[in-house]
Amino acid sequence: MKAVITVIGKDQIGILAKISTLCAQKQINVEDVTQSIVQGMFAMTMVVDLSRCDEEITALSERFAKEGETMGLDVRMTRSELYDAMHRI
Repeated sequence: MKAVITVIGKDQIGILAKISTLCAQKQINVEDVTQSIVQGMFAMTMVVDLSRCDEEITALSERFAKEGETMGLDVRMTRSELYDAMHRI
C-alpha cells in the first residue's frame, strides 16, 4: 500500500531528517519527495510505500502527527487511494 505524507510549518533544521528517520524505523520506503520553503514556511510531500511496515495506517498517522506536534508542524499521512479516488470524480 502507498501513502502520502504532507508536512507544513515554519522552517527549521532537521524536519526532513526527523520524518525520514521515522520512516526508516517503521520500514517505510520513501519513493518520491518534494519540498520547498516559501517565505519561511516549509512544505513537503512524500509518496511512501508501506508494504514492509507492520503497523496499521491509523496508528502510523497518529505517530507522524505526534512527531510533527513536537516540532510545531502539521504532519499528515493519507492513503494514496484517497487521492486516486478524488481525481476520478
